[in-house]
Amino acid sequence: MSGTLAGQRVVVIGGSAGIGLETARLARAEGAEVTITGRDADRLARAAQEVGASGTAAFDANDAARLADFFVDLPGPIDHVLVTAGGPHYGPILDMSPADLSAALSGSLVRATSVARSAAARMRPGGTLLLVGGTGGRRVRRGLGIISAVTAALPPFTAALALELAPVRVNLIAAGFVDTRLSARLLGDDLDARREELRSTLPIGRVVLPADVAALAVHLMTNTALTGATYDIDGGEQFVS
Repeated sequence: MSGTLAGQRVVVIGGSAGIGLETARLARAEGAEVTITGRDADRLARAAQEVGASGTAAFDANDAARLADFFVDLPGPIDHVLVTAGGPHYGPILDMSPADLSAALSGSLVRATSVARSAAARMRPGGTLLLVGGTGGRRVRRGLGIISAVTAALPPFTAALALELAPVRVNLIAAGFVDTRLSARLLGDDLDARREELRSTLPIGRVVLPADVAALAVHLMTNTALTGATYDIDGGEQFVS
């Protein structure tokens, strides 16, 4: 198969839906061999069939031991890893238990570090570790809670990890609202109103879709001059909100 990723292997941690699934689909269309993971085995199997993934593994990405075993068991070298597993936590900080606070504050950093540690020895030089964060938490507002601290931590974390993993590249995709199943779950009955608000206010005149983020992810995989940086994709949301 020809394409910009022909002959390469892409692993998507959290690839059974949303951004992960669309990135797997596009990577496959660009010629890559794709392996996807997720917690729900049935949904993962359907996703793999849909995009033509060559392998799957059902496990919780927060389980560091299981994550390490997954990378040990993968056949052949890896070129690119995208980490989309996990999700944001919203709500008052003072309402969170110490355990919940610790998990929300460090979860994405610990998960990314576990992936980096487990994948590093298997990755080809010039390959990419891609992390996914957000832009919404950059403005501290009542109700956002701990997400602003996590948002602030991810760019310097990404840069530091890029120096440690070199010549493997590390980059961060910072997304605004993306019309996914996760967004629908977070917004509930307010989803349609949020979509309409964004259509009428965003400079691009539409909501950002998983395929838009997937296109950025594949570009970061193929442009070997990019590392240690944060790439916003929110349709201009942070400038008009």
